[in-house]
Amino acid sequence: MISVDLLIFDLDGTLADTKDDIATAVNLTLRDFDLPPKEPATIYGYVGDGVRKLLQKAFEGQSQGLYEQALKVFREHYLAHLLDTTQFYPGIREVLEHFKNKKKAIATNKPYEYTSNIIDGLGVRSLFDLVLGGDSTLHLKPHPAIVKEVLGRLGIEGERAIMIGDGVNDILAARMAGTKSCAVGYGLGRVEDLLAVDPDFFCENVRDLPRLFC
Repeated sequence: MISVDLLIFDLDGTLADTKDDIATAVNLTLRDFDLPPKEPATIYGYVGDGVRKLLQKAFEGQSQGLYEQALKVFREHYLAHLLDTTQFYPGIREVLEHFKNKKKAIATNKPYEYTSNIIDGLGVRSLFDLVLGGDSTLHLKPHPAIVKEVLGRLGIEGERAIMIGDGVNDILAARMAGTKSCAVGYGLGRVEDLLAVDPDFFCENVRDLPRLFC
């Protein structure tokens, strides 16, 4: 167990189960361009590198012009559906309450507009000291910019913070930003990929987080 002052969380696959609403918006966008839908499980594998890469993969083989149009169409669909099924994973609220005396932040590659709507829609804004999205800094994770931005805004040294996420990008960003890292095995990332980048901690069940940090 280590002592920390700040917990930084990824969003998709870490705090919230957002995958079905993302898949819905992607398939509605494909439909609007007369393209066949993709299996939801395939779309889940596209999540984690930001919306642009999500749609690049979904529209692979299509023209650049079509892809640029798709970004605008996807935005309309996702804003309309991002709270259809999205919820915090079971146990997350209890974990956040357990750490009520610690600073807590969200640092996600999801654009801030979507992130903010989800956080407000779930009524959890007050649980976090800071919420940043993929367009809050110039670079997406695994670049450490967003983690460093959180540290700077909240006035916490890297060694007193931990980045918690379900993706390789989260672990690499934490390492380059000088924070500890904790990979979670219940989200969208593959456990073998997470373990291969050697996170400082690994948590299979969200309710185990309080046993790792104090």
